[in-house]
Amino acid sequence: MDYSKFITSTPDFPIKGILFRDVSPLLADGQAFKSAIKEIAVFAKSVNADLIVGPEARGFIIGAALANEMGIGFQPARREGKLPGEVVKESYSLEYGENILEMEKNSVKKGQKVLLVDDLLATGGTIEDTRNLVKRLGGEVVGASFIVELSDLKGRDQIRDLKIQSLVTY
Repeated sequence: MDYSKFITSTPDFPIKGILFRDVSPLLADGQAFKSAIKEIAVFAKSVNADLIVGPEARGFIIGAALANEMGIGFQPARREGKLPGEVVKESYSLEYGENILEMEKNSVKKGQKVLLVDDLLATGGTIEDTRNLVKRLGGEVVGASFIVELSDLKGRDQIRDLKIQSLVTY
């Protein structure tokens, strides 16, 4: 399926100079979303993932749907202050700012094979910090999957040692 038909572009969002690639139309189309999840599931099985981790917020949507499709667990990497109990933290830079991600200390079992999923790979900061969280919790990151990759921002270079899947590349 040509998923690019379901990606919209909004100039100067969230700040001037950024061309925002939005996967919301893909998520809203049942057939396109189902097809994307099935395609990502094939990749997840090929890397033997037994847990899906997705960063806030669209990584939650894609990751939860993928985990459900595969019959395995999902854990979120949340923005600071959103999780109860003990957490581990990582800060990261976006192409337009900085943020902090957290995961609960008991969210990943030692040795679990984790696939990271998100809607978009840009600079790689979000996914690299998600990977660092998983590693600190004892998990083994076996790959990363994205609906969209912005190749000119070179995020793949941050995670080049991982197996990477992107459904659409700009």
